[in-house]
Amino acid sequence: MKFNNLLVVFATAIMIMMAACSNQQKLNVELWRASVENNWGFIDKQGEYVISPQFYFANDFREGLAPVILEEGGKEGYINNRGKIVINPQFDIAYPFKEGLASVKIGEKWGYINKQGKIVINPQFGAADGFDEGRARVYLDGKWGFIDKKGEFVVIPQYDHVVNFNEGLALVEKDGKCGFIDKKGDYVIKPLFDGVEVFSEDLARVRLGFKWGFIDKQGKIVINPQFDVAYNFSEGLASFKQDGKWGFIDKQGNIVINPQFESAFHFKEGLAPVKIDGKFGFIDKQGKIVIKPQFDYVHEFNKGVAEFSLDGKLGYVDSQGNVIYLQK
Repeated sequence: MKFNNLLVVFATAIMIMMAACSNQQKLNVELWRASVENNWGFIDKQGEYVISPQFYFANDFREGLAPVILEEGGKEGYINNRGKIVINPQFDIAYPFKEGLASVKIGEKWGYINKQGKIVINPQFGAADGFDEGRARVYLDGKWGFIDKKGEFVVIPQYDHVVNFNEGLALVEKDGKCGFIDKKGDYVIKPLFDGVEVFSEDLARVRLGFKWGFIDKQGKIVINPQFDVAYNFSEGLASFKQDGKWGFIDKQGNIVINPQFESAFHFKEGLAPVKIDGKFGFIDKQGKIVIKPQFDYVHEFNKGVAEFSLDGKLGYVDSQGNVIYLQK
């Protein structure tokens, strides 16, 4: 009899453990926004609704939470991966979490909350972005600077424009010239360029006059400004525009995919969006079309799925070109 009781206890424990694992898997599943008749919910990679369409607005999940608005004119709060409201709607604007904190707007000022919804940096800024590498850009009294997670200024507001830190450096603009600072606010690359973008894979695109090239983290030009337009490197390649057509170069500046596309963006997960005859599809790193151009617009792949728009409708496609969801 005692043995049978032990079996029952053991079986019950196993069932509880399996349920816990199942719940954890549900919490960890990747979700994408989708809507039906202007109500937003979330689908999984198979295109099935995991969180039914019920929100007036929904932003993307990040770090396990997503900002939502329940009804028109309502405040923003946050849900978890089960669709449960975990931070009550109370913010005029709420951004996705980054590095454990989210920037929120209350009235006319921006501050930061933690994942329990507690205000950890009081609303005081004219604008505030998410944290990257422990720093966040904020706008105060007409200038941009950077704060740490305590809300203390590490770079006092003094710039006309800044971009968050990436690979240890932040892009800053002052008096029409652009350069890069480190996390202490010291110039690493002085503001000499007419235009720059953030570092990606140790290189940053820069503009001198009307042409784009690339510099390294010492500010040395490694690919001469020669392109009409160029985007940052991703997965070893960068798209560029020359004489009205887009192609791709490697980090030595060699053309690896000849200019032939109407538009081209970054490689992600081995595929890059390109535009041919007015429609977007995807190519591989040899320039071969793997998903035929058929969409009005596309985003880059993220965890095996890419968002697209077609005839004004939102959809998602997998890396084999299968449409897993199309808005009804």
